[in-house]
Amino acid sequence: MAVEEEAGRPTWSRQIEFTLAGIGCAVGLGNIWRFPYLCYRSGGGAFLVPYLLMLVVLGIPLLHMELTLGQYLRRGPVLALAKACPLLKGVGMATVAISFIMCTYYNIIITWALYYMFSSFRSQLLWENCNNTWNTANCSDRASNSSSPSTASQQFFNFKVLERTSGVEETGVLRWELFLLLLLAWILVYLCIFKGVKSTGKVVYFTALFPYVILLALLINNVQLPGAIDGIRFFIIPEWDKLLNVEVWINAAAQIFNSIGIGFGSLMAMSSYNNFNNNILKDTLAISITNSLTSILAGFVIFSAFGYMSHLQNVPVSEIAVDGPGLVFVVYPQAFVTMPVAPLWAVLFFFMLLCLGLDSQFAMVEVMVTSLLDSYSKPILKILKRKEFVVLVVCSAAFLMGIPNVMQVGIYVFQLMDHYTAIVSIMFLAFFEVIGVCWIYGVNRLSSNLIEMTGNKPNIFFRVCWWVICPVLVTVILVFSVIQFKPARYEDYVYPPWAQAVGWLIALASIIWIPLAAVHTLWVLPGSFAQKLKKSVTPFSLDEDSESPYYQQKAAVMEAIPNIAITGSENNTPIQTNL
Repeated sequence: MAVEEEAGRPTWSRQIEFTLAGIGCAVGLGNIWRFPYLCYRSGGGAFLVPYLLMLVVLGIPLLHMELTLGQYLRRGPVLALAKACPLLKGVGMATVAISFIMCTYYNIIITWALYYMFSSFRSQLLWENCNNTWNTANCSDRASNSSSPSTASQQFFNFKVLERTSGVEETGVLRWELFLLLLLAWILVYLCIFKGVKSTGKVVYFTALFPYVILLALLINNVQLPGAIDGIRFFIIPEWDKLLNVEVWINAAAQIFNSIGIGFGSLMAMSSYNNFNNNILKDTLAISITNSLTSILAGFVIFSAFGYMSHLQNVPVSEIAVDGPGLVFVVYPQAFVTMPVAPLWAVLFFFMLLCLGLDSQFAMVEVMVTSLLDSYSKPILKILKRKEFVVLVVCSAAFLMGIPNVMQVGIYVFQLMDHYTAIVSIMFLAFFEVIGVCWIYGVNRLSSNLIEMTGNKPNIFFRVCWWVICPVLVTVILVFSVIQFKPARYEDYVYPPWAQAVGWLIALASIIWIPLAAVHTLWVLPGSFAQKLKKSVTPFSLDEDSESPYYQQKAAVMEAIPNIAITGSENNTPIQTNL
């Protein structure tokens, strides 16, 4: 079915396409490696209590808020947040910046997955033993602790895939195999999204659903392995005393926050292509609940494999679980080695990682493209002519910026960027977004938007969460993150001070837009400083100034003003809005 046009803006051909794209965006590699690790570290089944509670009071309400704003204003995060809260319009710019920075290094994970997948098409897996040219004398395929650098799978990752150097001070040379696979990864991304929601809407039928087929197949296989029940028991049996630790609750909130993608702008950008009268609550529940159920399913898959490894190596499960790339590129590949038909399971697993990574990558690139075309469509299209070329330029720029990650120093660059982007920056962005939308744009206005679109007012639960619970929780998470902040490190390697400084510059590359845009807003608004300040916290005030660069968006913005007929974009059709 062709994409229909609504007020000059493309919409999803079918609403299920947005739902699947949203699920694909939210469900990513973090569900596979981060959630099981946090669950293991935070008391097993006990972690599910704060996790599910945070899903209800933080994840679902904030996702509902973002989808409502994007669908109503029909703009990406930059213009949507500029309209909702002019003083904090920089939050929208920051979300675009953080999404673009993330997509430059997130594709490296897809690159590694491709490397492992292609390496698995053989009768004997390359990380099965230590009889390879890259192995060192202390290599062992039966290590007592699988996170040790001496295991065969660890050495395959470090010395064959990465050929990593001793530290960030030593850059090494370009890894041409990884470079070509990174190029292939970006070609895949481009081919899937170059037509916008036309192509993305079709691709997500496969990329969002197929990982569940593989997860279920892996689970059915794993639970039949000896020792699997011990891993599952470790995963689900609670250690209730861990609930007294405030860090467990903060970890649960942070996992919900980062997993769903609040503050990244991706889902807001995609919801701007919804039909105006779409039932947002249904999509909100489908995306958030599916995301959490996927994390729990992945937990069963991962820990059943850990139980099997624990049985083979005669070590406790607690010595097997590790965080980050090591979980999916070191520990789990090691579990494949002794499984029946090992290469088949390896190929399926890494193909699943490819699908999960592509979905999230689609969303991050779409944020950049949507925001550029929302703000500068005429000058950009005058030069590039077609949206397909805009997507090509964005993908090409991100590919070039990602090249340092495929050098021998790449893993250190990757870890540094991920630490200061996904951990430091996102919490500041989320805090200002929640304050700007929930308190300045206002719960009443948000409720009116929902009534206009769906005919239904949000219930008291959502209004209380938006007004009190979400701002308080996000503030607590931000404060705790600052207090508990730890510098970036990779395994036992500690980054030198200059590298940490580079990390903070990476974080500032997104955060800096918030104060800069606030100053710009106060500069362009007319009147005394007090008048400027008052207008800066008044939604849509930038559109009231004919000298403002946002004036051209006035027709779209005026939808939010009650009972006023305005002139339609090109055909001078009156539009009547009622709140």
